[in-house]
Amino acid sequence: MGAVSQKSAEFLIRSRLADADRGNVDALFELGVTYSTGRGGIEVDLIEAHKWFNLAALNGCTRGQQCRAEIAIEMTAREIAEAQRQARAWLGSHQRYAA
Repeated sequence: MGAVSQKSAEFLIRSRLADADRGNVDALFELGVTYSTGRGGIEVDLIEAHKWFNLAALNGCTRGQQCRAEIAIEMTAREIAEAQRQARAWLGSHQRYAA
C-alpha cells in the first residue's frame, strides 16, 4: 500500500472513531464494514469488525445485527468472545452511549 492510501485509510478510521465517540451509530456500523471488508486499504480484522457491528446493534442498528451474525459464522468461539470483551470495554469507556 502506498503512503497516500495508507494515510487516507488512517484518516478514515480516525474520522469514524471520532464520530463513534460522539455516539454516531452509522459510524459504529461503518467501522464494522471497514474492518470486515478491508475497505479503504484497512487490513481485514473480523474481531474488530464484530466489535463495531455489536456496538451498532446494541444501539438499535438492524444492519449491525445482520452483519455481526454473518461474520460470526467465519469466527471461532474464542474470537467472538474477544470481540465481545472489546465491545464491553469500549462501552465502559463510553458509558453515556450505552443503549
